Amino acid sequence: MLHRNFTKPFLVGLSGLLFSCSTPYQTLHQKAVLVDTHNDVLSQVVFEGHSVETDLTGKAHTDLARMKKGGVDVQVFAVFCDETYGPGRAFQYANDQIDTLEAIVRRNPDKLQLVSSPAQARAAVKAGKIASLTGVEGGHMIEDNLDNLDHLYRRGVRYLTLTWNNSTAWASSAADETKGTGYNGKKGLNDFGKQVVRRMNDLGMLVDLSHVGEQTFWDALNTSAKPVLVSHSCAAKFSPHPRNLNDAQIQAVGKNGGVIHINFFSEFLDSAYTRRIKAFMSKHEAEIKSLRAQGTTGMALKDLLFNKYPDESKHINPPISLLIDHIDHVVKLAGIDHVGLGSDYDGIGAAPVGLDDVSTYPLITKALLERGYKKKDIEKILGGNFLRVWEANQPQPVAKK
Repeated sequence: MLHRNFTKPFLVGLSGLLFSCSTPYQTLHQKAVLVDTHNDVLSQVVFEGHSVETDLTGKAHTDLARMKKGGVDVQVFAVFCDETYGPGRAFQYANDQIDTLEAIVRRNPDKLQLVSSPAQARAAVKAGKIASLTGVEGGHMIEDNLDNLDHLYRRGVRYLTLTWNNSTAWASSAADETKGTGYNGKKGLNDFGKQVVRRMNDLGMLVDLSHVGEQTFWDALNTSAKPVLVSHSCAAKFSPHPRNLNDAQIQAVGKNGGVIHINFFSEFLDSAYTRRIKAFMSKHEAEIKSLRAQGTTGMALKDLLFNKYPDESKHINPPISLLIDHIDHVVKLAGIDHVGLGSDYDGIGAAPVGLDDVSTYPLITKALLERGYKKKDIEKILGGNFLRVWEANQPQPVAKK
């Protein structure tokens, strides 16, 4: 495991020491290697004109200073576009986002380092930098072309989510399967879809099964010769959302050797969240309309209302303990080696109470300790499990004849 070979450098911010190692959870959090497998800041924040080099508190979940404060060591930046980006646009848009991340890294060589292998990630973390890589969220971005898949791999993409909410011509999404549709009315992977999975195995690109339909899930699992990734999903037991995994799927990922990364989105964590937030917003509908007319939107609007009506809002978002319940459930069904964190920050509207942004990851370490997890197991959850699966997906060297 990564942390056994070195200790992370002590992190210092503009205002001095960001973490004091005065408590067990802070000490453990500093020692462990924290991997987040899904952050949407590129498409949802940077491409909207914001700079992650500035303080985006109140505007976004993510900026570089808060990532350091939260102890993020390895970040998979999601490359995303929706189904409106069709052939001739989606692949180029994916490349544009990779260009953007590369530019951010070039401007911040003391803070970030692009990595394409576990060994490079180890070196970056040892140097006190955030190891940065990309995952493409949506198979439509390869535009039905294996050459495009190869190109994205050469550019450093290390996972492909087979579908987003939209199906591709070769794989059905969870959203479409739930509606009874898929690609041309079919479910699962077709022959080309299975070629995509096999090619990913050959390249060393992780097969990501978040967002896919249940039939696609099983087809991909039966096709992949390597451990799979579920980059940002939760357990259906607590919230039967189409994006979540049922117990049979969770067990299957464990048997495959893969890892499930728990999403922080309140709706995926708590089946009652949507009802609570709708009731709150409906009650204050007139005020919300007025605020929007004045230009207050997004996170700023929600924060304003929550702060103005604390007694009403304090029970809307679920507690961190529910996120830990999801982790517990995966551990119970699949084992401690098969769970991790995939926040979906800047791609979600609400996280559990206290997990306001990327600076708050230490609270998860604290909650895991309080739940009774051993230190070595917490280190697996925080990042060790992902590093193991990434290593298992590395391409095998061709033997010389």
